[in-house]
Amino acid sequence: MERQVLVVDDEQQIRAVLRAYLEADGFRVTEAGNGTDALRLVRSEDPVLVLLDVRLPDLDGIEVLRTLRQSSQVPVILVTARSEEVDKLVGLGVGADDYVTKPFSPREIVARAKAVLRRAPRDAATGDGSLSRTRSGVLTFDGLSIDEGRREVRRGGAAVELSALEFDLLAAMARSPGRVFSRAQLLEQVWGYDFFGDERVVDVHVRNMRRALGDDAADPRVIGTVRGVGYRFLPEAEEDPR
Repeated sequence: MERQVLVVDDEQQIRAVLRAYLEADGFRVTEAGNGTDALRLVRSEDPVLVLLDVRLPDLDGIEVLRTLRQSSQVPVILVTARSEEVDKLVGLGVGADDYVTKPFSPREIVARAKAVLRRAPRDAATGDGSLSRTRSGVLTFDGLSIDEGRREVRRGGAAVELSALEFDLLAAMARSPGRVFSRAQLLEQVWGYDFFGDERVVDVHVRNMRRALGDDAADPRVIGTVRGVGYRFLPEAEEDPR
């Protein structure tokens, strides 16, 4: 089954260029010129990925993303102007999986789309609900479990809702409890390609993870901050009883 991507931009020329590059790489492309149509098409077409421009004529991209995240975890890449630093960070806080800045290279868009889909829970090639990256085993800690095969996190028995990227960040740290990771190291491990952008995106995702886990930044129990360096996973792994 072809992987369907929804391209949302009010400029027809940009949509045409992205369509050409994405279709050349085997994707099927649906287009929307405004936020209202984008929300409708996500519901009706069920794309595997959304490329979402921040500046739209009706609803802006941040509001579209905020509405999407109320009912859908479809991966979203925000497209912003180079000067819109606030939009990038707000968008990541709302639940974007990545962002690119204009002017951009269409090849970079395709590369980032592939990287985001490699992280997504649903298999981008088949759309059948299977996992795109399956690992055996469950990481268990005091009151916290991270199932890398099912890509599920539970704390105190309750499910923790994380984006695909946030799950990968948490799992990367949890595999080495106590190790201090710099932002650059986390970007390298999780993004899976050369990252060109602000390393502060890691801070935004860590804030999201802490909120979802009920972890207090002032008195952390799961993710600790090492000032001037980065982050570390605090709980110690439980012994396997087998």
